[in-house]
Amino acid sequence: MIQESGTFLIVFAHGSNVPEANQAMVRLAAEVSQAAGLPATCAFLELAQPDLAAAVDQASAAGARRVVIVPCFLTMGVHVREDLPQLVERQRTRFPSIEFVLGQSLEGHPGVARVLLDRVQEALAEHAPVSGANTKG
Repeated sequence: MIQESGTFLIVFAHGSNVPEANQAMVRLAAEVSQAAGLPATCAFLELAQPDLAAAVDQASAAGARRVVIVPCFLTMGVHVREDLPQLVERQRTRFPSIEFVLGQSLEGHPGVARVLLDRVQEALAEHAPVSGANTKG
C-alpha cells in the first residue's frame, strides 16, 4: 500500500463506444485504489466520461494536493506522447495548487509480457488437443 495523504490517482484510458470496455476501466481503477490505499478514478481521452478535466475536478473536490495520472496504454503512441501532456498542462493551469505527476505507459514494463504469457497459457489450456488424437507436426 502506498497511502500518501492528499494523493489521488487517475487511471487514464482511451475510452470506447462499448460500455463494458469502459466499465472494465472503472473496475481497474477501483482495484488500483484498493491496492494503493488511495482514492482513484478513471478518465477517458474520448468516447466516454469522465474526461480528464472531470476526473481532476473530482480529485480537487476530494482535497487532493497531488494527482498521479497513469496512462493505461500499451505503447508511447501519440495519445501518451502528445495528447495527454497537453491535457495535463491545462489542468495545471486550472489547479496551480495541485501537483500533477504523469506516469509512464505500460510499454516496457516486465509485467506486460507475463500477463500476455498467462493469456497464451489460458488459450492453450482451453483448446488443448484431445488426448490420443493424431496430430501432424
